[in-house]
Amino acid sequence: MIKARKSARTVSLHGQRHRFDRRIPPIQERPLDIILAPTAAPDPVARRAEALDTIAAVLPIDRRDKLAEILTDQDVETLKHLVNEGMGANTLRALTSDLAYLEAWCLAATETPLPWPAPEALLLKFVAHHLWDPARRETDPEHGMPTAVDQSLRDGGFLRSPGPHAPDTVRRRLASWSTLTKWRGLDGAFASPAL
Repeated sequence: MIKARKSARTVSLHGQRHRFDRRIPPIQERPLDIILAPTAAPDPVARRAEALDTIAAVLPIDRRDKLAEILTDQDVETLKHLVNEGMGANTLRALTSDLAYLEAWCLAATETPLPWPAPEALLLKFVAHHLWDPARRETDPEHGMPTAVDQSLRDGGFLRSPGPHAPDTVRRRLASWSTLTKWRGLDGAFASPAL
């Protein structure tokens, strides 16, 4: 039940007090097209940003625009589905972070979006780019993640620390990749003995 006085700046809704902006007309005074027909953004990035707004309670809002640039429409739909299914907020944030990193890495390494399902060769490339020997890199600059891929990830804010990733981080990202592949109803090569 909504209780409000004309001069009040707060509204009591279900026992909770909320502030409102008096300059915005109440819903009854707004045109129906504003309420009933939200406009869909013609730009794919803006459209994904709007879709991410629907799950903003779970995802960090300051990363929305960056996620909209990196994630595909299918990725955003998958995340919305997970929110609707009641996945925990922390789990969803971790999956979103891993998915954004995987998409950024794939774009930098192959110049194509992340394929679903990922071929075994791409999974092995991911491991090779992230688990490498720093001592060997000193003598062989081509060992590990290529410099252009590394720089692209750093420029995008996806890679911060120098050197190879921790094995647990690589394992977690592969597990997230596998989980997202299964949720799309696909089989991946994640059980390959090579991994």
